[in-house]
Parts: sequence; structure tokens; C-alpha cells
Amino acid sequence: MEELRTINTTLVLLVKENQVLLGEKKRGFAKGTLNGIGGKQDPGETIEQAMIRETQEEIGVTPVKFELIGKIHFDVWYKGERVNMYLNIYISTVFDGEPIETDEMIPHWFNFDTIPYEKMLQDDLLWMPMALKGKKFVGDVKFDKDLKMLSHKFEEVKDF
Repeated sequence: MEELRTINTTLVLLVKENQVLLGEKKRGFAKGTLNGIGGKQDPGETIEQAMIRETQEEIGVTPVKFELIGKIHFDVWYKGERVNMYLNIYISTVFDGEPIETDEMIPHWFNFDTIPYEKMLQDDLLWMPMALKGKKFVGDVKFDKDLKMLSHKFEEVKDF
């Protein structure tokens, strides 16, 4: 069996008054799509520290109150290499600062009922509605080299 490199990543959904903040990716992995805010965990930092740092770097906001609500394992191609990517998803309802555009992202607020899923990765449609309803979940997703979803499994959990 092939031994794949592991990458730990994080994503946060900033939420206020039935709106969610999504960022339009300007470069890198999934360029051109809308997504939550996040990125890779650096050596020596916790996954929560990575989530806060990435949010500060990508949109100039600091999450203050947040909760882990999802964990997804991806079998995915990243920079030409097939990897195991573990995504830790948070919801933040209290944050400092106003979202700003950076070299990485253009932030946009969307009402829960008008989220443009067609501009997002295919798996987002499967887990984001659960997340925005306050449900916790785990998932397993496999993508091909072109980020086309080959398989998926999601289930609601009580806690992690």
C-alpha cells in the first residue's frame, strides 16, 4: 500500500446574522474557487493557532470565539503529489477586525440561502449546510488530479 504524505489543514467559517464569509482564492490550491478561510498547519503550532494565523494572513481578521465542528480526511492531489490531507473546520461567531482583500483572497459575505455552491469545491455542498445548522460531522473524500470528487462519506457526530 502506498504511503502518502500527511498535511494538516484548517478552515474557519466566520458567521454573523445568517451570513457566512467566504474567500475567493486568488492563488495556490483551489485557485478561483470560493472557500472558508484557512491553510496548512506550520511545524510547532496547534491546529487552532494555524486557524487563527491563516485567518489573520488571508483576510486581516482574528477569530476570538470559535468551535471545532468538522473533520474531513481528503485523499487528494496537492502540487502534483497525492497526499492525505486532514481538514479541521471551525465556526467563529466572534472575531476582531473587518475582512480585507489580500494577495491570497477576496472576502465576500453571503446569506445562508444564497451561497454560490457552484463556485466551490464539490464536497462543500455536502458538509457546509450541516456546519451552518450547527451540526458536527466527520467526512472522507477522494479527489482526482483535477479536483473532481470520486467518492465521499459524511456522518454527523456528537463530539470529537
